[in-house]
Amino acid sequence: MDTTANMLTTIINAQRVRKQRVALPYSKFREALAELFKTKGLVSAVRVQDGPLPKLIVTLTYSKAGKARINGVKRLSTPGLRVYKQHQAIPRSINTDGTVIVSTSHGLMDDKAARQKGLGGELVCEVW
Repeated sequence: MDTTANMLTTIINAQRVRKQRVALPYSKFREALAELFKTKGLVSAVRVQDGPLPKLIVTLTYSKAGKARINGVKRLSTPGLRVYKQHQAIPRSINTDGTVIVSTSHGLMDDKAARQKGLGGELVCEVW
């Protein structure tokens, strides 16, 4: 089961029905990915709800016209086929306002930051 793809699909589906927040099962990787989305302005807030089974609460962001900030997501690396690239070979997003998320040895970062720091890693997803 691809938990990262489930997270991305849940966020996209919640935005399509205009939900304000979405609750996801907690993991450190999901929290780091949601925090990266927050720094890119794709979601407005991220918090962890404690309990016997902690949850990650993500508050979604919409434009003033009511359009979702995340228009699409493409999973690049899957559990059955991991995709690793060196910093010179990290692809650029096809969409002008999109970004590729890379899991490096220094944590999750977008493609531009990974290229600037000279870090390669696993291509997680492309978000536009």
